[in-house]
Amino acid sequence: MVVGIGIDIIEIERIKNSVEKFGDAFLNKIFTKGELEYSLNKASKYQHLAARFAAKEAISKALTTGWNKEFRWKDVEIYNEPSGLPKVRLCGKLEKFLGEDKELKISMSHAEAYVACVAILYTKKGFE
Repeated sequence: MVVGIGIDIIEIERIKNSVEKFGDAFLNKIFTKGELEYSLNKASKYQHLAARFAAKEAISKALTTGWNKEFRWKDVEIYNEPSGLPKVRLCGKLEKFLGEDKELKISMSHAEAYVACVAILYTKKGFE
């Protein structure tokens, strides 16, 4: 059963401008060490940063927490399986949110100027 859904789209240029204007202050506020290591080593680094930004926004919407005291940028980490499949790791206050009865899945898409992400939170009850 779907419990929450979120979607976000962002212009890659917006992330590039933020990095150029605010530098490490922006990067270290939004992204985890692992996300930075992955993204900054890519030729299309701004596209990868934007994808992770959009994923965090979509996840916030799916969790229905909004941007409150419970949700912090770095409490959500986006990483990739060896196959390339994007996955989510929740940390901090969100770490225990899912429990064993919920799962969170994301899908990211890239275009020349935009990145989009969809996040779906669902409960495993009813699928057993």
